[in-house]
Amino acid sequence: MTNIDALFNSFDGAFAKNTLRAYRSDLNHFADWLLLNQHPPDPLSANAEQWAAYVEHSASELAPATVRRRIDSLNTLYQLAGSSSHADAPCVVLALKRMYRNKGRRQQQASPLTREVLHQLLKACSQDTRGLRDQVLLHLGYETMRRRAELCLFRFDDLITHPNGAHALLLRHSKTDQFGEGRLIGISGVLYELIMQWQTIVGDGYILRGISAKLTVTPRLDPSAINRILQRLQADTELDISPPLTGHSFRVGRALDLLMEGESLEKIMLRGGWKSESSAIRYLRAWTMMAD
Repeated sequence: MTNIDALFNSFDGAFAKNTLRAYRSDLNHFADWLLLNQHPPDPLSANAEQWAAYVEHSASELAPATVRRRIDSLNTLYQLAGSSSHADAPCVVLALKRMYRNKGRRQQQASPLTREVLHQLLKACSQDTRGLRDQVLLHLGYETMRRRAELCLFRFDDLITHPNGAHALLLRHSKTDQFGEGRLIGISGVLYELIMQWQTIVGDGYILRGISAKLTVTPRLDPSAINRILQRLQADTELDISPPLTGHSFRVGRALDLLMEGESLEKIMLRGGWKSESSAIRYLRAWTMMAD
């Protein structure tokens, strides 16, 4: 067993699987770069100069946000491994500053899936099993404002009806709730009825399911399929939206609608599961300026 394997084994149960997958991917990328450039092969013992050279190399091929994320991953992994992190070393800081000056900090924002777009996409849903699944996905994504992986974790037994008749879904885990405290997310009667109708077809288990070309239903929808579904529906409606819709479009679109309806930023952050104002504002700033 390598030092890296031992390190990741020690993380078992402490991080979400997607987080561990991303950490390992980032560390493997760094290890491959070290090997190709004839540096010592252990990525957990690299020095600050090697980190800086890695930033310079990566900045020539990757988006600044990706490079920044990989340095943040290395920083976390070094700290957890008991090694000295080099994220704050002057040569690394300067390499990142050069990258930002050359390429900027702007990230491409997801196109918003607003209520108006939602209605157009719903009209494109077919009158079969796939069409019903697509309707459930569209309403579920828009109303809950959850990330792709979180949408695919909802199960039928997460559906709760309060004594007053209101309906909600229990979100057991999320990116900002790694310890599973959970939270209830209110949903409309329309979505509740769609979920009930869908359950009569697929039974218990996960709400969102994959569907084959022959309309065979799989036990669970892969999060990566959400982008493809949205872009298929976008193409069917001939909506001219660029960049194409993605899973993040649900969050941006609903947040914009809430903002236009007069909701406070605090409530929008609560609904969308954002912990910092900067994250929420980054989603909203560009599109609200265009609307003005």
